Amino acid sequence: MKLTQISVFLENRKGRLHEVCVLLSENRVNIRALTIAESEDFGILRMVVDRPDSALQALKKNGFSAQLTDVVAIEVDDEPGGLAKILKVLTDKNINIEYMYAFVEKLSDKAVLVFRFEDTDLAVKVLKGSGIKILRKEVEEI
Repeated sequence: MKLTQISVFLENRKGRLHEVCVLLSENRVNIRALTIAESEDFGILRMVVDRPDSALQALKKNGFSAQLTDVVAIEVDDEPGGLAKILKVLTDKNINIEYMYAFVEKLSDKAVLVFRFEDTDLAVKVLKGSGIKILRKEVEEI
């Protein structure tokens, strides 16, 4: 299953990330995972949240440039080689990863990786076919 990720373009200036977090909090949106890629002038904040449509609406209403993107979250053994096993499955099927980020679940021996693929539907099919657990609701409830 696919998750909806929000990408927000932020000016690289003090307090901008705080503004986003306060805005989401005020709109009762909970962040489940995030990453920031930055350059000298701007950054891209990517987040998985529990209410992506509400988050997008609040962000745009308050002048932020944001968009929704499909991503896939999978469960990975939180041990040496866990990621390598997943990457082998994807590499063997010629699946291109555009980017990824990870977090560790609370009270679990698993890590969760969030991937953006060039062909998301094909990646989901390959991952499911390889017995890799793809998450949806579990990420929203962590």
